[in-house]
Amino acid sequence: MRVVLVQPPRCYWPYTSEGDNFLLQQALPALAGALRAAGVDVHVIDCMPLHIGWRTLADELERLDPDVVGCGENHALYASEAMRFFRLCKERIPRAVTVAGGGHFTNLPERYLGPASPIDVIAIGEGEVTVVELCAELARAAPDLDRVDGIAWHDGQAFRRTAPRKLVHDLDTLPLPAYDLMPMELYGKSRYLFSPGGTTIHHSRGCVSKCSFCAWWTTMADRRYDSDGHAVLQPRWRSKSVDRMMEEVELLYHRYGKRSYVWVDESWNIDPRFNDAFAEAMIRSGMKSKWFAFMRADCIVRDEKKGILEKLVRAGLSHILIGIERAEDDSLSMLDKRFYTGGVGEEALRIFKERYPEVFLQATFIVGVKEESPESLQKQLALAKRLEVDFPAFHPITPVPGTPIFDEALRNGEITYEDFDDFDWLTPVLDSKYMDRHEIGQALYQMNKALVNNRWLLRGLMSRVPYKRDMYIWFSKVSAAMFVDALKQRLNPFDVGHYQSLVKPDWYDG
Repeated sequence: MRVVLVQPPRCYWPYTSEGDNFLLQQALPALAGALRAAGVDVHVIDCMPLHIGWRTLADELERLDPDVVGCGENHALYASEAMRFFRLCKERIPRAVTVAGGGHFTNLPERYLGPASPIDVIAIGEGEVTVVELCAELARAAPDLDRVDGIAWHDGQAFRRTAPRKLVHDLDTLPLPAYDLMPMELYGKSRYLFSPGGTTIHHSRGCVSKCSFCAWWTTMADRRYDSDGHAVLQPRWRSKSVDRMMEEVELLYHRYGKRSYVWVDESWNIDPRFNDAFAEAMIRSGMKSKWFAFMRADCIVRDEKKGILEKLVRAGLSHILIGIERAEDDSLSMLDKRFYTGGVGEEALRIFKERYPEVFLQATFIVGVKEESPESLQKQLALAKRLEVDFPAFHPITPVPGTPIFDEALRNGEITYEDFDDFDWLTPVLDSKYMDRHEIGQALYQMNKALVNNRWLLRGLMSRVPYKRDMYIWFSKVSAAMFVDALKQRLNPFDVGHYQSLVKPDWYDG
């Protein structure tokens, strides 16, 4: 059996340009590694770094002539391009079984499966074991999909779904990601951003929390179905061992020359035992690296008290992102982020600024919640100014499928299934009680302008920390390139919309 896994062409966020930050999609080598270990002939096509457009992709699929073709998507924003891919498969390689996966399709299987759907099967949740069992079943003379847990399909008469797939308890049992099937030399080519040779990596899956605006944790959650067929999710967090992670890091470091790691774990620093042991192993190894991680503020405070944080910084921690989100404790509670109340986010940032000033600090803030008003927005701005992080980012709350916010917005008629193309976390798509989405958008622009300005930029460019200085140089270069691009297109370079709209690569259709 031949399987082809694909990330199709897509437009990209303006500050995620092809020259700077095409990083590895972790699902591709993870799934490929599992399939290959099971004896499957597997190929991977990552169109983004390879600059493979839609016409070239169609020709390559015909050449490979797969039995099964798979594509996953975690972002609602790119759902339309994923569906374009599956329609292309039905046109050019009609005998192939099309399999969708990832968070978006996991949370909306009924939406995407029907008699006329170009998707044959959706793999729900964690994928490695499911896709291996699915391919083994499809290879049988008379496949019976009911024998495969964790999938959904339409049998021509009705929507069908099997029992939930149990999570992999021991992540060390999974094969190493098939990095050799990926164009590793093309990822993280930037001179400044996540440099040198940036790549993604993860040691853990899932989360211990279920924030109401976040769908990241849902794909890796424990899943069951109630009597009405609705999914009931319970967050679960699992980690690879330190020995397994060192094996992966050493592979990336020595074979592929990767020195900068972007950890894509939802919450990198949950377990202090892992944090401590991994830091010590990295220090002993002598590998000189820089890494970025999403970290929980309360765990940062805990690890500082335990003496672990200092080791992590010595081991390579250079850039953290903390979701501060809101200034008011009641807003945090409403978002099911109660563990951040009491100013723990400020305390975590203060620790870094006072004791580890070499670490680049990035913080996100959510605006446009149901109770948002001009007054509450000013509180968010005042908090961001007081925190004075290296990069503050305000994002409008976005009703991502799989979250209570999505269910409520859909139920109230505030959004439709046709709105996903606007779910870019830059464009407000919901009104609040006191402001409409356009007013929130204008306020968002002014808030970003008040913080990300020439004074902020000059301070960063003058930093004595090379990593910080490089980040600001990168931001300056990308912004300048976008300004020039606007002039070439005869657009107003001062129009904020130009810096928020998705960018179509030159090779996209080719």
